[in-house]
Amino acid sequence: MRDVAGRIAVVTGGGSGMGRELVHQLAAAGCHVATCDVDDAALSETKMRADASAGPGVLVTTFVADVSDETQVIAFRDFVGSTHRTDHINLLFNNAGIGGGGSFVLDARAEWDATFGVCWGGVYACTRAFMPMLLAATEGHVVNTSSVNGFWASLGPGIAHTAYSAAKFAVKGFTEALITDFRLNAPHLQASVVMPGHIGTSIVLNSSRYFGRAPKDLTEEQVGQIRERLARQGIDASGASDEDIRQGAQAQAEQFRDGAPMTAADAAAVILDGVRNDRWRILVGGDAEVLDRFVRETPEEAYEPDFLRRLHAAGAFGLMP
Repeated sequence: MRDVAGRIAVVTGGGSGMGRELVHQLAAAGCHVATCDVDDAALSETKMRADASAGPGVLVTTFVADVSDETQVIAFRDFVGSTHRTDHINLLFNNAGIGGGGSFVLDARAEWDATFGVCWGGVYACTRAFMPMLLAATEGHVVNTSSVNGFWASLGPGIAHTAYSAAKFAVKGFTEALITDFRLNAPHLQASVVMPGHIGTSIVLNSSRYFGRAPKDLTEEQVGQIRERLARQGIDASGASDEDIRQGAQAQAEQFRDGAPMTAADAAAVILDGVRNDRWRILVGGDAEVLDRFVRETPEEAYEPDFLRRLHAAGAFGLMP
């Protein structure tokens, strides 16, 4: 699908980050786009930017939906069919994601399940819901965003990262399995798995808001939980006030967004280039390329403390602790 002009694309998580940039770049290329997110205000901003660059006659629509809720996903699908007046779509970008539920041992099950529900359940529910519309197209492409955490289940030796990693491994395996499934049963469809490294997005801030703990609004109890987590990591925060903790959490989230080695716009361009060139495996960013090589070369060492030091020495993931 080298030319997306006149095609119809669905993008989940289009309110910010890579999702917003995918909507923007697809519309600029003449592609009609339907996008969803949980943040209505963010979607309005996305639509305004996309409309400003879209070609003549390009339709960009938005819908508020949480992809972890299949009822909302089906409502989104029906909305796409009615507003775009179509029985088919050509591109499905399962991009929505959040972070949370890091520890299977310590964190609340509700947060673990919610993270897994968005990051994996959303991919499954959207692919299932939109499959009839993909099958009805003359050609189609499913593009699922996994992560480097889809082949390396870690943020380093001092941080538990189970829910997100488990979900991203599931996304990767599902997408790879679709390659054969489509070849056998729907040869006009293709599948690609996207594995970004550190990209400058607001996922940390957005995830905090999703779970009701935006850094600036942390309660005393939530600040206490951060102190406990820092203590488990060997960090003494006893000299920091509660307001210091709030400001530190905000600064950390902003640094993740603003200090990344690759912007969301550049990441979206890499993804779309991969789709146009029919690549089923799309690594995004130098961090992803280095980590992919290191894991393949020494898989038995991937979860040892020295592994992260080797990544730092190679210039990758410099913002990780």
